[in-house]
Amino acid sequence: MREYLLTLLIAAVLTYMLTPLVRAFALRQNAVAKVRERDVHTETTARWGGVAMWLAMGLTLLIVENLELVGKAYSRELLGIFLAASFVLLIGMLDDRFELDAVTKLAGQGLAAAILLYFGIQILWLPIDGIIVLPTNIGQLLTVLVVIVIINAVNFVDGLDGLATGIVAISAAAFFGFSYLLAVENGFSRAGAPSLVTAIVIGTCIGFLPHNLHPARIFMGDSGSMFLGLVLAAAAITLMGQIDANAVFSENIGPAALPLLLPFAVLAVPLLDLGLAVLRRVLRGKSPFAPDKEHLHHKLMSWGNSQQRTNTILYLATAMLALPAMLSAFIPLWGALLVGVALLLIAISVTKRNVKKSKNKNRSSAAELERNKQ
Repeated sequence: MREYLLTLLIAAVLTYMLTPLVRAFALRQNAVAKVRERDVHTETTARWGGVAMWLAMGLTLLIVENLELVGKAYSRELLGIFLAASFVLLIGMLDDRFELDAVTKLAGQGLAAAILLYFGIQILWLPIDGIIVLPTNIGQLLTVLVVIVIINAVNFVDGLDGLATGIVAISAAAFFGFSYLLAVENGFSRAGAPSLVTAIVIGTCIGFLPHNLHPARIFMGDSGSMFLGLVLAAAAITLMGQIDANAVFSENIGPAALPLLLPFAVLAVPLLDLGLAVLRRVLRGKSPFAPDKEHLHHKLMSWGNSQQRTNTILYLATAMLALPAMLSAFIPLWGALLVGVALLLIAISVTKRNVKKSKNKNRSSAAELERNKQ
């Protein structure tokens, strides 16, 4: 565990130091987010935050390669994840600078998933009525779909300063905890690509967050959201490929299903936002990728929540689903549910308290206006 913590720290420090340099470069190259009607930010802001994350990941991998435990995680799968992440980062950079159309971005995401397939990273089985080994072509198609969905879920939730960064950090922490504890519980090697890349993702998010919190000095952009989404999806699929589900979980299907289900649990908030957005736009006869101002964070802010409080609420919502999903593999289900309920109550109390304050503030403003008229 110490080596993973060191890896996380290195990634965080590198990202924190590199981000101002990337910000200056993005401003020179005009890779910026201008203020649009649907946006929350009020000033033109640099994009390409994903470049700092990618650079930090690459440098971290070079630095920790010779560590005794972490060094054993270097494999063909790890190379495939980094190359696919590099490709999708490039697509995101182009989109941040030139605003690519949706079809081009989807094609790029599909090609990034194809790189994973080339390196042997694909879904091999599903926990349906026991364990079903998938035909190669079905597994490949499902892999591409999972990668694209998770990439776009992270992309869609990137609408407030620090929101996507924090959600991904929480999600990666839950996934790291699952993959590491799974190795401890079942005697697997603790040196695996999923644990290593999720530890790096946590570090990059922590290092990037100070620059990305409101008021943000730089956005991660599509380069960052697509990069992080692909790495999370690839880590989950890689972990599934390393598990002999029939041998290890022959009597308990729950833990066997978690490597595939966990990314959807920990990313439930962005996935819900993605699903609602697509449904909303299709029902209105618009493209699923047509922008609007009705995402979950927009709704919360319309109730009177500030950006910071909205982020806190959605962080808690993510943790409310991520932690119980991860813990359910290792502790009694009632204990995991208790954690989730506690976080839910905190999230509700935070939201209600702020809405109440907002209503009181509006009443006070109305009363003061009435007194001025008199």
